[in-house]
Amino acid sequence: MRISRIGALALLGSLATGGALWAFAQSGQGVATIPAIPSVAVSVPQSPTEMRLSFSPVVKRAAPAVVNIYTKTFVQQRLHPFAGDPIFDELFRRRFGRPPTARGEENSLGSGVIVDPSGIVLTNAHVVGGADEITVALADRREFPARILISDEASDLAVLRIQGASALPALEFGDSDTLEPGDLVLAIGNPFGVGQTVTSGIVSAVMRANDDGQVYIQTDAAVNPGNSGGALIDMQGRLIGVNTAIFSRTGGFQGIGFAIPANLARRAVEAAATGAQRLEQPWGGIAIEPVTAEQAARLGLGEAPTGVSLLRLHPESPFGRAGLKAGDVILSMDGLDVYDEPSARYRFQARPIGTPAQVVYLRDGRREAASVERNAAPRSGAPTLVEIDGRMPISGMIVVELTPVLAASAGLSEAESGVVVQDEGYGPGARLGLRAGDMLLEVNGRKIRTTQDLAQAVKEAPALWSVVARRGERTLNFQARMR
Repeated sequence: MRISRIGALALLGSLATGGALWAFAQSGQGVATIPAIPSVAVSVPQSPTEMRLSFSPVVKRAAPAVVNIYTKTFVQQRLHPFAGDPIFDELFRRRFGRPPTARGEENSLGSGVIVDPSGIVLTNAHVVGGADEITVALADRREFPARILISDEASDLAVLRIQGASALPALEFGDSDTLEPGDLVLAIGNPFGVGQTVTSGIVSAVMRANDDGQVYIQTDAAVNPGNSGGALIDMQGRLIGVNTAIFSRTGGFQGIGFAIPANLARRAVEAAATGAQRLEQPWGGIAIEPVTAEQAARLGLGEAPTGVSLLRLHPESPFGRAGLKAGDVILSMDGLDVYDEPSARYRFQARPIGTPAQVVYLRDGRREAASVERNAAPRSGAPTLVEIDGRMPISGMIVVELTPVLAASAGLSEAESGVVVQDEGYGPGARLGLRAGDMLLEVNGRKIRTTQDLAQAVKEAPALWSVVARRGERTLNFQARMR
């Protein structure tokens, strides 16, 4: 796309004569002539299309597939501050014939994208979460009820089916992994409920990790409340992201918007097509950290650090089964570079379970390749809480044998396995310095992998107790003497 400097051309044309610009100045020595400024080559629009420089052809193709989503959620409202008290409720019922509560209604507004002509709509989970009624309004103002097929809070993605409609306009998915900073994009949605709105901008960054650890496309195309679930499209009118959040100190747009990459959003649609009730993510079972500049220089990776270093692997990690081990540096997955924890997790989760990841890694200065299976997290029974009692330095604590699902819910690394402190209690264990979330590694020299290992370790009852635990990436040593 070429933008001509028409204003500059007009200015130069009014001042220039014979291709040169002349000026005169009065001084004590008479009139001095300033040398001519060289002429500037200016490109002039050659066609009506170049003069318009419009996004309208792209918008005309894409906008009909972007919808408004209205939700209703019914809640119980208290009609009196004492509502909920059994005695007051009974008195209120006797006097007015009904309880001191009423059914209220909460409404919300968002956007969505039709991705299949049969009426499959992609949006954000927070747009439809908990809704009792969902209405989808098309660009041509027709309205239809819709139901939720999948709503996944972790990825903030939801898939709906419009009821009673067919042969609808739909957007095709683009490849979000090909985006680069500076690419032109358009955001289409319904900000503040004013109606369908189109804003333009560029991709400000890719693989931008937010506080929740998820990876987003960052854009400066204006995104405001009501845009959530709307489309971020490229210049071919393909869906390359689902607008989901803004960074703002005032509640309004301040130049930073985030969109869920289309390659991840496509997985939610594919899962819904199989009848799945939720979006299950592949599980890697690894703890990683980005390669530092010093490590990159030592490994011969150049001045710009790239890759992630494997710190630990879960005993059942598919990376371990594929031959990787702690100390290896993962450079790419499926031909795409990784450079930090969020990007590595996204690369692994952007494709469905059952699809192998082609991993290139560095070991002892040599590049190696491995095929790593994408599997669901291992399933196990409900975790059993164990309370430690008796006369010992860790008495009073509640511990649990960690599972991958429990680790995820507790915000721990997916590589963690073993016995973790659930509650340090108020006894000797708390005074020793152990805290909830600490991973017990050794007790009295015995390695702790299961609660049975811990039971055997506490039976020994030496005079001097030693406990080794991991808190985050720190290894802590505790000692206590029994009296």
